[in-house]
Amino acid sequence: MPDESDEVASAVIARWSAGFSRLDANALSALYSKSAFFFGSNPTLYRGRDGVKAYFDGLPRWHAPRVQFSDVRAERVNADLVNVAGIASFFLDGDAPSLAVKITWVITREDGDWKIVCHHVSSQTPLI
Repeated sequence: MPDESDEVASAVIARWSAGFSRLDANALSALYSKSAFFFGSNPTLYRGRDGVKAYFDGLPRWHAPRVQFSDVRAERVNADLVNVAGIASFFLDGDAPSLAVKITWVITREDGDWKIVCHHVSSQTPLI
């Protein structure tokens, strides 16, 4: 039976996936804290909602992008903080994933809603 941390993670994943499928930078950036740190698929650290919006505005305009999350784990840190980890597989040009990464989010309660305050992706390939 899912606990509240799983429900928080599932709700954010659903909204994030919907925003990504439309490459909607406004919808995606609204899911992030005003104090967010964001490491995406390039080496730049983006900060805050404006930074997150800039990242998504800078992505190529794929025809029908989608993302699938798997192996998701969520853990409640305290009443206002949920830690999330999983695999995000991005389908950018067809039925085979173009990119699959490890993803971690720290989700915080901000202004009465759950917001991503830290977003980090990294390669699944061992670096050492």
